[in-house]
Amino acid sequence: MKKWSLATTILLVVSILLAACGGGKDDAAGSPQGSASAANGDSQGGKQEQVTLKFMGWEVSPLETESVKKGLELFMKENPNIKVEYTTIPGGTQYVAKMQALVLGNEAPDVFFLQSDYYRDFVKRKSLLDITDRVNAEGVADDLIDSAVKLSTVDNKYYGIEACIVAPVVYYNKDLFDKAGVAYPPTDPNKAWTWKEFVDAAKKLTVKNGDKTEQYGVYGLENYYMTIAEIMSNGGNWFSEDLTKSAANTPEVKEVLQAISDLRKKDGVSPEAKLLTNSGMSPAQMLQTGKIAMLVDGSWSLQELSHMDFKVGMGVLPKFKDAVTHGQAHLHVASAHTEHPEEAWKLIKFLSSEEYQLMNVKAGLWLPNHKSLYTEEGIQKWLTAGVHPDGFKDMIPYFTSSKPYPYALLSSQKIQEDTTAELDKFFIGNQSVDDTVQNIESLANKDIAANS
Repeated sequence: MKKWSLATTILLVVSILLAACGGGKDDAAGSPQGSASAANGDSQGGKQEQVTLKFMGWEVSPLETESVKKGLELFMKENPNIKVEYTTIPGGTQYVAKMQALVLGNEAPDVFFLQSDYYRDFVKRKSLLDITDRVNAEGVADDLIDSAVKLSTVDNKYYGIEACIVAPVVYYNKDLFDKAGVAYPPTDPNKAWTWKEFVDAAKKLTVKNGDKTEQYGVYGLENYYMTIAEIMSNGGNWFSEDLTKSAANTPEVKEVLQAISDLRKKDGVSPEAKLLTNSGMSPAQMLQTGKIAMLVDGSWSLQELSHMDFKVGMGVLPKFKDAVTHGQAHLHVASAHTEHPEEAWKLIKFLSSEEYQLMNVKAGLWLPNHKSLYTEEGIQKWLTAGVHPDGFKDMIPYFTSSKPYPYALLSSQKIQEDTTAELDKFFIGNQSVDDTVQNIESLANKDIAANS
């Protein structure tokens, strides 16, 4: 097994000590043949055996957790012999570190969320149940859009199913735009703002009181997840098309990085991240309270924003050359060593169903990844007044044509960690853009070579 990095190892040790779920699984139980499947029934009374599945996800917001639990209630009602125990822990690196610890300690839950950019790494380590035969036999992937299939398969095999689509977008406070007399960001990708138009709007929406900025035009683009969408808009990418080397050290990438940095350091229209930390507010709360006029964030934030008491709008990202966003989502996967592979598959299949997806799409948490839900009839099943802002329907082609998130196609999370560290030196520190892209290129190429 490939060794984890030192920093990750430290996290794993701590996480193992804190781990509270799962029970040890026997290695031989990972195959369907070794399952004590409830589907076969009890030999004495004809009753289905009661099975408990441990299911783990992250807690990004209470609303998301509530949505998942509602879905699980429906699943258990439809499958009375299966009890699902759902556990949540904080998202991000803390979630990954704990999941890695549970896998290494043979304590992984039966089914769990897995970020797309860690999926191939877990597959490579043989940590996930191969569900290819089940997916193909039941036609589960037949209605998935192309990017969902691409992100769910590794060497034409399925070890999980992408949950939905999420993509970077622009949110904005309508009242602040109205007060400043600024037109709203377009929802039609064919009418997307140019970068200059975006910066001009951000300047008009920035309010100062002497030397103190009371309202900033925009926040969020210094996050590498959002940054890559603008790089794609400029015809660039972090990696070559065949994913064999870094493409960071290019004029397209450098232009975007410098432009984003200038928003804060030169134009003064974007706050430092520490402003949020010091204020004790989330980005959504900053938008609600008028500390920022625009927020670049993932489409998943719509669920939270739609429950907040202000007029929120949503539009496409500004463009350099083309109006582009990227799409990906977490996957639902099963442990390679689950004692209940058939029941685990039933849960994954349910979590991939239109029935479950619609619950979360209607709430604004997700975007569909089913082809049928993007037909005129399908759209009517989930487009919800009071959740999806005016003009949202115009954005649908933007989402369905979203480019695959590049990190989700690689099997090493270290590239992402190194990229983030270098971007922090550039955005937060004083490292030059040339040194930044050269360092990212060198580190990424080294790691790609080590994992090829």
